[in-house]
Amino acid sequence: MDRRTFLQTSPALFALPLTAHPRPRPVVRRVALIGCGWYGKSDLMRLLQVAEVEVVGLCDVDRQTLEGAAALLKERQPTAKPGLYADYREMLRQTRPGIVLIATPDHWHALQAIAAMEVGAHVYLQKPVGVDLRECAAVLEAARRHDRVVQVGLQRRSTPHLVQAKRDIVETGLLGTIGHVELCCYYHMRDTAVREVEPVPDFFDYDAWTGPAPLLPYRGLPHRRWRSFQAYGNGIVGDMCVHMLDMTRWMLDLGWPDRVASTGGIRVQTAADATTTDTQTVVFDYPEFSCVWQHRSWGPPVDEDFPWAMTLYGAQGVLRADPYKYDFSPHDGETVRVEAVYERDAFPEDLTEPDIELHTAPATRAHMADFLQAIDTGGRPVADIAEGMISTAACILGNLALEAGHPLAYDPVARAIVPEHPELLARTYRPPYQHP
Repeated sequence: MDRRTFLQTSPALFALPLTAHPRPRPVVRRVALIGCGWYGKSDLMRLLQVAEVEVVGLCDVDRQTLEGAAALLKERQPTAKPGLYADYREMLRQTRPGIVLIATPDHWHALQAIAAMEVGAHVYLQKPVGVDLRECAAVLEAARRHDRVVQVGLQRRSTPHLVQAKRDIVETGLLGTIGHVELCCYYHMRDTAVREVEPVPDFFDYDAWTGPAPLLPYRGLPHRRWRSFQAYGNGIVGDMCVHMLDMTRWMLDLGWPDRVASTGGIRVQTAADATTTDTQTVVFDYPEFSCVWQHRSWGPPVDEDFPWAMTLYGAQGVLRADPYKYDFSPHDGETVRVEAVYERDAFPEDLTEPDIELHTAPATRAHMADFLQAIDTGGRPVADIAEGMISTAACILGNLALEAGHPLAYDPVARAIVPEHPELLARTYRPPYQHP
């Protein structure tokens, strides 16, 4: 399909009428990006493909990363002249963007999202919402107080083949009564290196990158490796389980789990610098069934065809799904496989973009289109901040339950952990940063 066909058939735009009348001049969105690494650039490129965009600012504490993002933008928009910033607060003050994309490490999400909303911007926030429960609640409260749209980057909700699976299999009742859910990730994604302390390069502001997190000894550029350190995130549970749990919640219309239990630890990769678990099971209990998460960053996957996936077990069939495909196996019939949608003809520039997740690009475009529609209509996006908070907080509870040694729940009204563990609600910020 061509670009016009894509825009007319994007899932977020199905309801819009197509007429022969002249189209109004499209709104030009003033956009800024905080965090210009791998996924920040990818999110910005997808937004450029579905909207008229003026990029007014790019921000990163790594000068080389910042310049790389500016160069990629120049390729796509030769007339673009964004301001380049090392400090997101200065960028927000000077540019006053209408939309801010945030793709920094997890420990920065809450502070930057709240700051963007305070200057009047709507926010596309990469998952997770925050690294602790009070951060998540503060971002939700800021969104409602400032009446801003926040779309969380849980784009499985906008993935074409998964949208179809929800509509044609789950909602039509082909699975029958759901009795059990399994979620997993067996990617060897945990950093296993042991590194020596070294000088910080002059193009990288390590203190600013660390921000409210503990200032650990510098052992090389932390880009993408930071996910293996508990100081900056919530490990594979916070990084990968949040996608699969959120997809399950969306497919089955689930809210908060009744309780969350967890076991695991660093069982095999004990020599690495990394501090996140290499093996962990988390059980999210709901009234009718449990969602059981399992990750191992070592060894073979249980199913080599679905190493990062969700499986719904129903009385009449099984649905196994991941970002690439789904298999529906009715108990009385043959398995049906549906593959991910690719839009190579409509967006040929995807084929040459460095590090792009080609199978995810259509989902992110649709997620961006849904975000823009919510801004224009005053509605809620498909991955609204309230939904993002539940999925994020449930995964945080998984790690906290492991730390506490017993199951936990969260009371969203009292904003308390049950049983009470006030010391687990928020992490300690490094001075002078103030926890929201």
